[in-house]
Amino acid sequence: MYCTLFRYSLWLVTIQFYDTVQKKNQTLRIALAQLNVCVGDVQANLRHVKDAITQAKQQQADLIVFPELVLAGYPPEDLVFRPDFLKQMEAGVADIAAATHGITVVLGAPLRRAGKLQNMACVLRDGQVLAEYAKQCLPNYRVFDEKRYFTPGSESLVVEVAGVRVGILICEDIWEDAPAKAAVAAGAQALCVLNASPFSYDKQEQRTALLQRQAASNQCPLAYVNLVGGQDELVFDGDSMLVDAAGNIVFRAQAFTEGVFVQDWEMDCCRGSVLHTPADLTALIYQALVTGVRDYVHKNGFSGILLGLSGGIDSALTLAIAVDALGAENVEAVMMPFHYTSGMSLEDAHQQAAWLGVNYRNLPIASIYDSFMQTLTPEFEDRAVDVTEQNLQARIRGVLLMSLSNKLGKLLLSTSNKSESAVGYATLYGDMAGAFSPLKDVYKTWVYKLAEYRNTLGLAIPQRVIERPPSAELAPGQVDQDSLPPYDVLDAILQCFIEGDEALDAIVANGFEVATVQRVVNLVLLSEYKRRQAAPGVRISGRGFGKDWRYPITSAWRKNLPFHNPKEQA
Repeated sequence: MYCTLFRYSLWLVTIQFYDTVQKKNQTLRIALAQLNVCVGDVQANLRHVKDAITQAKQQQADLIVFPELVLAGYPPEDLVFRPDFLKQMEAGVADIAAATHGITVVLGAPLRRAGKLQNMACVLRDGQVLAEYAKQCLPNYRVFDEKRYFTPGSESLVVEVAGVRVGILICEDIWEDAPAKAAVAAGAQALCVLNASPFSYDKQEQRTALLQRQAASNQCPLAYVNLVGGQDELVFDGDSMLVDAAGNIVFRAQAFTEGVFVQDWEMDCCRGSVLHTPADLTALIYQALVTGVRDYVHKNGFSGILLGLSGGIDSALTLAIAVDALGAENVEAVMMPFHYTSGMSLEDAHQQAAWLGVNYRNLPIASIYDSFMQTLTPEFEDRAVDVTEQNLQARIRGVLLMSLSNKLGKLLLSTSNKSESAVGYATLYGDMAGAFSPLKDVYKTWVYKLAEYRNTLGLAIPQRVIERPPSAELAPGQVDQDSLPPYDVLDAILQCFIEGDEALDAIVANGFEVATVQRVVNLVLLSEYKRRQAAPGVRISGRGFGKDWRYPITSAWRKNLPFHNPKEQA
């Protein structure tokens, strides 16, 4: 989002007298507080912040920097409209200020100033609020809608800490050029950036290049501090770092790891990047999914989770993620076989449950299905057998799983993936049942990659589950590709349409058959009503089926698509 409101005025706070001649070889002992907080849990967040300050003091840090809106959690959404919530923010800032003797603290909170609600960074030291900075560039795209809540700031802030003049920025400010340039023009010798930057599979590379460019172009070292942990569909990877004035990364915190990282930050030293091997992308995505599941369960107060284990690849990967997130003792797996469930599926599900050590149940559904059909057969008289009977199997399983969830007090996980959700290859109130969906933003092709990766950490998924053709096993001999294009083709088309916003002719120009592209896009648009009723899930892509996908349910736009088929059913 472009930042337009700049007056380039300066609020320069002098904490102590300093020589106007720039000192050489200055070192600032800085603590990067990469924390996992929960939206709205103000008292717990306060304790978390205070504990981090204590750790930083014990390591004799001059400065500790916290993530964006750390007191509130990110994103606080409409909580910021509540006067009682904002009152808690004010009290929290004052409470933390009282604990800042001997250290400078920079932390984020939503605060109202002069009648305007702003995304603020507060500078605290020796029991006082020394200065405040309002975020200047408010993101309003994809999962961000900060213009709904906040008024942008327009002034730079530079403070002196241990003889170093530090400019303060918040998240989106560093993605635009003007705020950093203004802070440096105002005398900043270093920049500290408070962030709540969610993970996506291309974000780390983009973020790293951006920070290196900003530091080098402004010839100013930069400290980047980010949240870590899951919050509803978003997951934050941390990845906090220090970048020197030449754009070299001199420190990088481990992704998806909470901690207070204290470093001696040399202002004028350009020693080259520290040895840093980029994390494998598959490993990062797997960590994101595990983190998202763990935090969703813990932060919502559930004792554990359960899921339907079918012997297929999606439920197998979901079970492995669940165990890695919560431990086997907190996971229940339920097999619900029917006439079409293969012996291979029964064997593989039982084998995986045994390998991972989870509680395993086998609840056959044939008698329940027969009872339903006894009631429905008169109503279905003179109507041919169709997908209705298949969906009934899935819905019986959904009822059993939800009943166990209620009785056991465990959160039910949906096992649907992004490819299926995109084209409506899922049953409402059946396999879509669940309170959270770990694979919601994971294409089927990535499901296979993640399953293979998980087995490199220790045997978790039977190999023939990975190798066999995927099937819902709702009809004799059924496989997914009776109904769908091959998943490598389907996923490539979906990525072009969903994340790339490409027109149909542009997708076809990439080498796909016209009829296949038209059918896939038509299914995506037809299936919106299903997705609106689906469980939330971890977002790992540049555009998931959540806050950043807002297509209308009722829409005639698809009728304008070439070769529209009005009889296509999702």
